[in-house]
Amino acid sequence: MIKLIGVSKTYTLGEDKVTAVDNVSIGIKKGEYASILGTSGSGKSTLMHLIGLLERPTSGTLLINKKDISKLSDDEVSKIRNTFVGFVFQQFNLINKLTVLENVALPAIYFKGKLNFDPLKKATDLLTRFGMEKRLNFYPNKISGGQQQRVAIARALIMSPDLILADEPTGNLDSKTGDEILDILEDLNKKTGVTIVLVTHEKAVAKRTRREIYIKDGKVVSRYL
Repeated sequence: MIKLIGVSKTYTLGEDKVTAVDNVSIGIKKGEYASILGTSGSGKSTLMHLIGLLERPTSGTLLINKKDISKLSDDEVSKIRNTFVGFVFQQFNLINKLTVLENVALPAIYFKGKLNFDPLKKATDLLTRFGMEKRLNFYPNKISGGQQQRVAIARALIMSPDLILADEPTGNLDSKTGDEILDILEDLNKKTGVTIVLVTHEKAVAKRTRREIYIKDGKVVSRYL
């Protein structure tokens, strides 16, 4: 489903060049539940941005369902990103001026293509699935961090993506609530077959996944150091 072949990402900072991802070659199969594990500054977030089509490689080949991303226009990449991947972030990234229901429905409401579902109905169904049916009309700043992350997961699923990218999804949560969120992600993978890639610096979190990818200094390494 996803294949990186010799992918690098370099940034120019003043007169210096920084290689955040360095010649990475990995594949992620449909239905996998994998983690990218690395310390701060290891390049794991940049790797996630490349896989999630938020950035393009400086060099190398990135294939999404056998399509070479380098040969697609920005509009074509945006269309793939909007339907192929759903994002879950450490900071939740919810809009406080919108209700929980409106937050979840938002990606579908702004989608420019034709939908085969009612955004508000599907958002309601997803929130009910995650035990949030009594919070539909609450605003994000009026619910707990764990509840906000459930909302974020529901929002990530609204377009029925093939891939969920979760960037430190337990980082702002206590251990008990974090375990509950990991239970939800694991259950989603098992029951729906959605591919999940979880980015983390915590070994205990990575061990909850079925495959661990270790990254250090922008390179994929054989073990976590």
